[in-house]
Amino acid sequence: MEDKQAGFAGLGLMGSLMAANAMRQGWRITGWNRSPEAVARLQDQGGIAATTVADMRNLPVIVFMLPDLPHVQEAAAGLLLSWKQQPPAPGTVLLVMSSVSPTGIKEFGQHVQLVSGGNAQVVDAPVSGGTKGAAEGTLAIMAGADDAAVFQRVEPLLRTMGTTVRHLGPLGAGSLAKACNQLVVGTTTAALAEAAELAERSGLDPAALFEVLAGGLAGSRVLDIVGPRLASRDYTPTGPAKFMHKDLSFVLDAAGATGTATPMAAAAVELYAELKRQGLGDQDLAVVRRTIANLSQQTAAAEGTVAP
Repeated sequence: MEDKQAGFAGLGLMGSLMAANAMRQGWRITGWNRSPEAVARLQDQGGIAATTVADMRNLPVIVFMLPDLPHVQEAAAGLLLSWKQQPPAPGTVLLVMSSVSPTGIKEFGQHVQLVSGGNAQVVDAPVSGGTKGAAEGTLAIMAGADDAAVFQRVEPLLRTMGTTVRHLGPLGAGSLAKACNQLVVGTTTAALAEAAELAERSGLDPAALFEVLAGGLAGSRVLDIVGPRLASRDYTPTGPAKFMHKDLSFVLDAAGATGTATPMAAAAVELYAELKRQGLGDQDLAVVRRTIANLSQQTAAAEGTVAP
């Protein structure tokens, strides 16, 4: 990868910012996206357009930044078919930076190795930091790769997008780490949403409450970033809340496989499932406060009390 060439499949809220950072640091990025407008924006920044993912078959690394593993598999289908007919160059890497199932990514990695004649490997490297981290190039990137040398080849590209980049173990380790990350983020956001709703219904200003909490043990990056949106009820999407339900489901899958008790994750999965049932899944993660407000209204009605 000495010539700094890479493909990028998925140029949405996160992917477009990540690709832009790579280009700013001298990488030549070829991009594909379902909507042509995103590809046109990449071209305006100096990138190259690909009509299909298979058009990127000769690049040394192809990044996938799509909602879930089924979307990655669908986008990569034509690419893998072309590799089955004519294997890629040895050392080719598919870099899956989406939040996906730790078990599923291992199976996908085995499939990629099989159809490519062993010439291509998968590295899972999901990210944390949201659109702010993607824009600033300060994402936390947690990677899984069966071969440390493969991780080292893609590490320079990863460092154009993040400041904390770690190889945590074999393929699937990155996705498991991201599941743990989402367990902390999802449950903390839900707790802050409950605190904001309880405070306001009790006559306190949530913004003032959060300011005090930030100075004590309850202070956190989640509070710093999501707290203002919770306090002001700003649910403008920085990432759809529905994905938290998906990510927390991966926590339960991993817990089941290892015999780990995860009562917080189980409760959070049900809360974010309720968020989706209320039709709020496309809004920002902070919209979990509205979910709790709606549940509060239901509780007040059932108990015959007057909700504020």
